[in-house]
Amino acid sequence: MIPIRWHAIEPGNKGITAFKTVWGKVVMDLKGKKERLENVIQHYGALLIAFSGGVDSTFLLSVARDILKDGVVAVTGDSPIHPSSELKNAVDMAQKLGVKHIIHPTSEMELPDFLQNHRNRCYICKKSLIKDLKRLASEMGIRYIAHGANMDDLDDYRPGFDAAKEMGVVSPLIEAGLNKADIRMLSKEMGLETWEKPAMPCLATRLPYGTPITLKVLKMVGAAENALLKLGFKTCRVRHHGDMARIEIAPADFDLVLRDDIRETIIRGIKGVGYLYVSLDLEGYTQGSMNRPIYKTGK
Repeated sequence: MIPIRWHAIEPGNKGITAFKTVWGKVVMDLKGKKERLENVIQHYGALLIAFSGGVDSTFLLSVARDILKDGVVAVTGDSPIHPSSELKNAVDMAQKLGVKHIIHPTSEMELPDFLQNHRNRCYICKKSLIKDLKRLASEMGIRYIAHGANMDDLDDYRPGFDAAKEMGVVSPLIEAGLNKADIRMLSKEMGLETWEKPAMPCLATRLPYGTPITLKVLKMVGAAENALLKLGFKTCRVRHHGDMARIEIAPADFDLVLRDDIRETIIRGIKGVGYLYVSLDLEGYTQGSMNRPIYKTGK
């Protein structure tokens, strides 16, 4: 979200007026972007939306439902690379939105190239999923498949996004010029409970490239992160480095995680799922930190 720093406003009417002017422009810009999104969705006529239950896909699905009514279908992949809690969240949200929702078993764990966990892992996974989505869309007479990519996704290493573009998946949020902050603000305005939901990419992103993806490792990572979530850490990752679990949390939570009772509970919980060593990354949570080897080499 865009932070509102009230203390930065100049004293007197001049400062208040300036703030209202800037804030008014922000609101008007958001309104314009949402209107563009509605026009984009209306143009497509019917959509099959890849729905994870996260901030972006929930916002897209909600707006599409309002515009297309029964002309929108949500599809969520059922896969061990995603925490089971995320599937439940997606099911609950689709029910609340009142849209047709399909749970589709995915097959990336049957693909040797995916399991080898090379840098094109996400490309292979997304391409496999989109093939299935295309078949489902064809069976329902739906021409367009959409996903919740936003403007911020254009600035990161996103091989899965490349696969989506190659296979003709549309990105309405990008077409409307919406970034993550825009989507969170509009979601809050619309009363969507996902407006402040932390990002939750697939569990394979917790492994360094080159580390084979196995069901055992995915379960370890998922269980270790669940131990942190139960303690109230909303923004957290457990990065898998063989026998060591490297914890990334918000620096603001460092005091809490180092409290003796919490620290001992974390150690027991993470060692209990199979890790021998537990470390805390002093840099804190960093989105996409496992992509640093790519940024460093440029390959």
